[in-house]
Amino acid sequence: MRFTQVLRGTASAVVLAGVAAIGVAHAQDSAAAAAQEPETLTVDSIIVTAQKREQNLQDTPVVVTAVGAKLLQDTGVRDIKDLTILTPGLTVTSTTSEASTTARIRGVGTVGDNPGLESSVGIVIDGVYRPRNGVSFGDLGEMERIEVLKGPQGTLFGKNTSAGVINIMTKEPEFGFGANGELTAGNYNAFGAAASVTGPLFGSDKWAGRLYAAAREREGFNNVITGKGPSGEKHDADQNFYTVRGQLLFVPDDNSTFKIIADYTKRDENCCGAVQIRTGPTAAVVNALSQGGVGIANPADPFKRVAYSNRGAPQEIEDKGISLQADIDLPIGTLTSISAIRNWRIDSGQDSDFTAADITYRAKDGTNYAEFTTFSQELRLAGSTERLNWLVGAFLADERLDNEANFRFGSDYEAYMSTIVLSGVAGALAPAGITVNQANSALFASQITALPYGSSFTAGTGLHDTYNQRSKTVALFTNNTLKITDAFDITVGLRYTAEEKDLDTYQTGASNACGVLLTPAGQARVASTLVGRGVPAALFGTATGTSLVSTVVGNMCLPWANPLFNGRGTKQSLSEREWTGTVKASYRLNPSVFTYASYARGYKGSGFNLDRTQSSNGLPSGGVGVVPITDTSFPAEFVDSYEIGVKNTLFNRTVLFNVTGFYQKFSDFQLNTFLGTSFAVRSVEEVTSKGVDIDFLWFTPVRGLTIQSGATYSKTEYGDQPIANDPTNALVLLPGSQMSFAPEWSASASISYEHSVGGSLKAKYNVGGKYSSEYNTGSDLFPFKQQKAFPLLNARVGLGDADDKWAVELWAQNLLDKNYYQVVFNGPLQGSSGLSATNKVYNPANDTLTYDAFLGAPRTYGVTLRSKF
Repeated sequence: MRFTQVLRGTASAVVLAGVAAIGVAHAQDSAAAAAQEPETLTVDSIIVTAQKREQNLQDTPVVVTAVGAKLLQDTGVRDIKDLTILTPGLTVTSTTSEASTTARIRGVGTVGDNPGLESSVGIVIDGVYRPRNGVSFGDLGEMERIEVLKGPQGTLFGKNTSAGVINIMTKEPEFGFGANGELTAGNYNAFGAAASVTGPLFGSDKWAGRLYAAAREREGFNNVITGKGPSGEKHDADQNFYTVRGQLLFVPDDNSTFKIIADYTKRDENCCGAVQIRTGPTAAVVNALSQGGVGIANPADPFKRVAYSNRGAPQEIEDKGISLQADIDLPIGTLTSISAIRNWRIDSGQDSDFTAADITYRAKDGTNYAEFTTFSQELRLAGSTERLNWLVGAFLADERLDNEANFRFGSDYEAYMSTIVLSGVAGALAPAGITVNQANSALFASQITALPYGSSFTAGTGLHDTYNQRSKTVALFTNNTLKITDAFDITVGLRYTAEEKDLDTYQTGASNACGVLLTPAGQARVASTLVGRGVPAALFGTATGTSLVSTVVGNMCLPWANPLFNGRGTKQSLSEREWTGTVKASYRLNPSVFTYASYARGYKGSGFNLDRTQSSNGLPSGGVGVVPITDTSFPAEFVDSYEIGVKNTLFNRTVLFNVTGFYQKFSDFQLNTFLGTSFAVRSVEEVTSKGVDIDFLWFTPVRGLTIQSGATYSKTEYGDQPIANDPTNALVLLPGSQMSFAPEWSASASISYEHSVGGSLKAKYNVGGKYSSEYNTGSDLFPFKQQKAFPLLNARVGLGDADDKWAVELWAQNLLDKNYYQVVFNGPLQGSSGLSATNKVYNPANDTLTYDAFLGAPRTYGVTLRSKF
């Protein structure tokens, strides 16, 4: 009966939430207190929906890490990045903004800096798919549970889940009145408040509602040196947002329920400035152009957390949406419909050189944003007979991505580029004993263009590009489990996906310099100017001279300066029809041991690169130069995954011990990489991931003491094949190497303990930790981007009323204050790796790059007051 199912589901969620035991007492406490203690919890209480129906975790032939509400609260999980401390094999990082958040499972994920690139790890919140990981990043509010599903999940969850799914369920309305509130204060001047209320509505036992609201603010983790401005922001990586989520539940009869969820979040923050971990020779040029002669950290000490940024990194994010879920019991099964419309937008600015010199920037003026508007509709019909659990469904989605990008010259751009380009020419000729006069190097651009100083790259000008992409998806799917015997099941799933994707691009903006340099006369001026600075005229009748001119023109006419993009409009389209699916065989050896083997075919759609890329193949009219690349598409990514697992339920069903071996082979893996001047997607022919997942949960004999832990060993490697379309050999370290952001070992553990104090009070303790072995944080795997092995530890201790009417909690995250990098990247326009079109060997001695990093959060601590009515 529908109403009874709702009540039973609420009760089951409460039990799952008690992954840390609730309301227990020492044996010496009063008999009255002991009488109120719950029965010992068992593994049977853990219910998941990994196969779009409720199942006990130990009956599900999928690797699932399930985390209940209580443990999420006790370990301070508010967003998917916090979730990593509870989930081995899961890594979540952010880069240029919190919108550029990337989740990886078993080392596999998709870098989020390029909005045209979809996710390998799908995020689903209350049954609604989010189009990018960053779109799902934010305060998740009151959560019922989170399920992390590892491996391809495309049969039931869609095309962009080739590495896994993070399935988030928020708390539903309840028919009994309840309210709670929370106040938090912490270091970095952190303050937060949250409140929720739930209960029956309209004086009826058929309507219930829940309303949650929260606001949080915090000073930034980084101090900022602004130099000559114009930004006056002295902190970076701060927090300032509010969120509201409302739910309405309607249960008209025993056969149907309807639930409406609406939410709104607004963030107005500064994120993300970078710090230097190593500076190269260009640091001297940056400092010379900066106020007071200091524009970059040199020598670099990243964990002083000092960022140099004259332009700042403001970001404004708005996320809103509404969904309707209907569950209706029919004679043949249960029909589920989930309709949703969502809008997410980020407007941001950036100091794109990450120094206090005014070289390049993105302006937050309404022309630098990404906006997703998505309509989705899912229909499922599920039923069962004595031997068959069956499900058929359809999914439709219409996603519109509107993206505008600006990239502008700062007041120091001309002087900076002139100096480093001329220095590069001098360095190239020095081995031949040729000395180049570098006096007044800041005037080099004006000399080769014959334009007044400052007008070759006019400050405040630059590119302004518009991308309008529309994706339409239709999918049909089925997932069916046949009980061959009472112990042996076969599950077969199949999905057919049809997708159309269209992109309209319009690009404007260029530099005055390149208007000159991309002509024969301009290139002749380059040669004559170099001759005037000491380069022998005879060189310019040779390949060396041609190469010198090409190098100067290519560096002066980078994508944002190239006039061949100005006024350029293109249209591109893609159409795909793909089959994916899974086969699983499971066998229960006895009531305590469940075994399974599975195969799954996963798929992530093709797409378009939303950034300028160009080729140095020469101009159509002859001579040297750079031309825009017209076809920016990249192919779909596929994965074949094999798993074999054993799920053990031991010691009177109080211990869960699951072990799964996996092998995954990806083809045409979509690697998003920063070329130093733009982002581009490279298709990697082969990536393999193989290893073992282990999950452990113990409801110990000690009342109130629960231990949950897990470990993942994952050998995730690129194939031995050279990376295609790598003209500068920037990716030569990849073949045969461990993938970036892919630690071989990761392990997590959480210990929770609660006990009564004097019969009327309750004390609780939680310690949660995560260990990751070393891994590289760069898509090119340069050694300077290596992150050493490190642990993270969170802790919380609280005292409150035995009935949870109030509580005071002291907490700390990253308790040991471990320093670690989220991402290390090449400082834009600041040095060279030494690799080139002809040099395929990386030599650290030839590496002159400045390396910047986005850091992990430092130790934070504070106090939280809770009340419950």
